[in-house]
Amino acid sequence: MSEERKKRGTFKPAQGGENPYHQGRGAQINTRNKFLKETYVQEHAEGIDEWWEGDEATVYLEETARTLVNKVDSPDVGMWYSMNPYQGCEHGCIYCYARNAHEYWGYSAGADFEHKILVKKNAPELFRKFLERRDWDGTPVSLSGNTDCYQPAERKYKITRSLLEVALEFRQPIGIITKNAGILRDVDLLKEMASMQLTCVFVSITTFNEDLRRAMEPRTTTAAQRLRVIETLSNLGVPTGVMTAPMIPGLNDHEMPALLKSAREAGATMAGYTVVRLNGAIHLMFHDWLYKNFPDRADKVWHQIEACHAGRVNDSEFGRRMSGSGEEADLIRQQFRIHTQRLGLNAEKVSLDTTRFRRPGEQMKLF
Repeated sequence: MSEERKKRGTFKPAQGGENPYHQGRGAQINTRNKFLKETYVQEHAEGIDEWWEGDEATVYLEETARTLVNKVDSPDVGMWYSMNPYQGCEHGCIYCYARNAHEYWGYSAGADFEHKILVKKNAPELFRKFLERRDWDGTPVSLSGNTDCYQPAERKYKITRSLLEVALEFRQPIGIITKNAGILRDVDLLKEMASMQLTCVFVSITTFNEDLRRAMEPRTTTAAQRLRVIETLSNLGVPTGVMTAPMIPGLNDHEMPALLKSAREAGATMAGYTVVRLNGAIHLMFHDWLYKNFPDRADKVWHQIEACHAGRVNDSEFGRRMSGSGEEADLIRQQFRIHTQRLGLNAEKVSLDTTRFRRPGEQMKLF
């Protein structure tokens, strides 16, 4: 094995022994937290009483948050403000850019991100307080700007539903992106909000290949279920789109035409995409995951990702970081343009109505 390969951690899938593959989890390692001076590692299994072995149950860490709504300064993400009721995500998507944010909480972006979920129990109260600000004008706020607001924790806590109830009361426009069919629980609220142009939903679909999904997004619902979400919401009058994101050359980029076509047939009117970018700790864990799951083509896939980002696997430059650059990225861009035009996706821009925003009780104060 070459020295360069050793540095990059290249090896074939472990079937047992010291490095067993942890089924049902995306990240197979806990990467080092760059904010911590000291890091504890497992040298011998018997040396530490409690240690993550890949099958540890998800832990919900309830917290009293200080803030909820954040201004989005990045000009290329298509949102002005975002809020996330959960930090960390049990879906376990190996490519997720939100993983790096888990380090701010003192955890790893790897395995910790998937099974240590921070729950902002007071999120609805914080949202109400935010909307009551005299300087707030009803600018659209995105749910799931970072982690999925309909991840498994939502079944227990119902925080996202409470946030939608507050938004409906204030007539506050809300954008949502999810890959979880759990959103269908809240169709009553979404239908009413949509009737006033207060919401739109994007459903993320990355692959029809179930083997790939189970490895890449181990605790998510199937593509068929996500198409059902698009169809159900569209039939109820909720503006719905599809995000074919991220496109990973050599793994799922060839599926984009079929994904767009199926989403359009299900009722989607909008579409978007991104090219995978492996920033921060995601670089290490994705590399580890790739060579464990696809040793036969890992080198080729890795180099294709590098080709999308000027020889690196991440480009932080606004305007390039989401769509990439170079011939490989251009092929994906052209594919998206051709098929969205052919299918009539993005033919009309969906706008949320900010003029309906109100603070309950304000009219009564006038009298």
